[in-house]
Amino acid sequence: MSNSEKVVDPPQRGSPHRLEPVQSIDKTKDVVEVREVKGSEAYNEALLKEPVPLTHPRTLMLFGALMIGFFCQTMNGYDTMLFGGLLNNKEYFLAHFHGENKGIWAGLITSMYQIGGVCALPFVGPCIDQWGRRWGMFIGSLLIVVGTIVQGLTSANASEGQMMGGRFVLGFGVSIAAAAGPIWIVETAHPKHRGVITGLCNTTWLAGSILSSGATRGGLNVKGNASWLIPVWLQMVFPGLICIFCLALPESPRWLYTRGKRESAISTLTKWHGFGNRESAWVRLQVAEYEEFLELDGSDKRWWDYRGLFNKRSSLYRVGVACWFSAFTQWSGNSVLSYFMSAVLDTAGVNDSIGKANVSLGYSVFQFVFAVLGAHFVERIGRRKMMMAGFFGVSIVWICMTASAGTLASSLVSGSVDGGDAVFSNHAAGHAVLAFIFIYGAVYSFNLTPLQSLYPVECISFEIRAKGMAFQSFFVNAAGLINQFAWPIALKKIEWKTYIIFIVWTAIQGVLSYFFFPETRKRTLEELDQIFEAKNPVKYSIRKKTVAVTEDRTLVSVDKDAKV
Repeated sequence: MSNSEKVVDPPQRGSPHRLEPVQSIDKTKDVVEVREVKGSEAYNEALLKEPVPLTHPRTLMLFGALMIGFFCQTMNGYDTMLFGGLLNNKEYFLAHFHGENKGIWAGLITSMYQIGGVCALPFVGPCIDQWGRRWGMFIGSLLIVVGTIVQGLTSANASEGQMMGGRFVLGFGVSIAAAAGPIWIVETAHPKHRGVITGLCNTTWLAGSILSSGATRGGLNVKGNASWLIPVWLQMVFPGLICIFCLALPESPRWLYTRGKRESAISTLTKWHGFGNRESAWVRLQVAEYEEFLELDGSDKRWWDYRGLFNKRSSLYRVGVACWFSAFTQWSGNSVLSYFMSAVLDTAGVNDSIGKANVSLGYSVFQFVFAVLGAHFVERIGRRKMMMAGFFGVSIVWICMTASAGTLASSLVSGSVDGGDAVFSNHAAGHAVLAFIFIYGAVYSFNLTPLQSLYPVECISFEIRAKGMAFQSFFVNAAGLINQFAWPIALKKIEWKTYIIFIVWTAIQGVLSYFFFPETRKRTLEELDQIFEAKNPVKYSIRKKTVAVTEDRTLVSVDKDAKV
């Protein structure tokens, strides 16, 4: 590498841009301010020297490009509410396939989606690593389009096997696209906006669920198979848009750099993060970290090599945190309130199809509002505080919901039915259950939904990111598979008592997150290596450092030992 090519000299490995400590502020010239900071000094210094204009045309253009990556998260949300709605369509969908909205049949036909996702595990990493993040989005989305077509054609033959096969292909494609999208976003977004942007990414899960809920609600007013075919065919809208536009997007600069395309990587950073200035502090910071931390011959170049996930304590810790956090968000009871909303509403005394569809649509919109709001607080509040508030918060909500549902169940009018549905005398308890369903949605969506795409991607280093996200996808789908088989049977057998499980388990998840999940905010992706290589990653991630700010906006460490 020639001197003319070198943007900055990389600092000593393991401590990028580490500030030299001084014992006294008096020894530091031109100090204008002393402050206590969390996160990386290099990140904070770049932010001081070059505040990032939110309304700059290049920033807005990058936001627009990142929206295509957001669409990768809509597919999971669409399918979740799609089958929640279709299982509520007794007159046409359930009659067409001779099925029911709970029990083995409901669990089996919904779970094929998760089975496809689990089977995709060996292919996720190679697709994203070998051909790039954009091609990963394209391949996954194309498979989703194919799976949708297979599902839609079941209107002619009522083949359960074909419907399950289509759902298998869908789940397979979603695993690839849903891993590629957040990886591309987190690696391409400006470091200043990474937390909020990637947090917003997962809120489009709810945008997909809103479209799905609206389509299934509208379908109830349509006669014949069109009532369920319309929402099924609409499932290809977002993946179709990704297929059309994703290859025109800029590739991840980190992927370009590790593929020997250093100049292309720097040009991408210069255009989108430096606003045309190659000497921008943000460009220099990231290129220095690429040179220090990114391995040009890492295991990501070998599609068959998964050793990087397990050959170091820090790597194993990274993957473990990403996978278990993702599983925890699936085991908090949210799947019961989405896929099996129809059966849950039975426990709230809501029995008619139109009423259930209205609740599902309103619930999706309600969640979306709180998820977008929560995404704007991921940097301000921090990942750890939000996840703990989420897990402990939903545990409290489940206590209230269980008490209300139990009270409602005790008011069942013996022997009375209304159109074949149970009749309850305590309407206030039914209203309480419905209210707590929405409160649950607010707590979960504000605290946990923004973190579902952001936190796992941040935890895993570049060389193992694609393969690590494949394992994360495996955990998500495996957790979902348990959900699809366990909860419909539990709801059928023990009804509202199912909720007691979530009271205990979500509280346990909150405790585990406190002890094992580190904070990741206010650092570049490469600087997160320091956290996971520390003896105590959680303690290291939340420590505070005192720094002095000089007149030229340079940071100088004041104390040698950071406060913990």
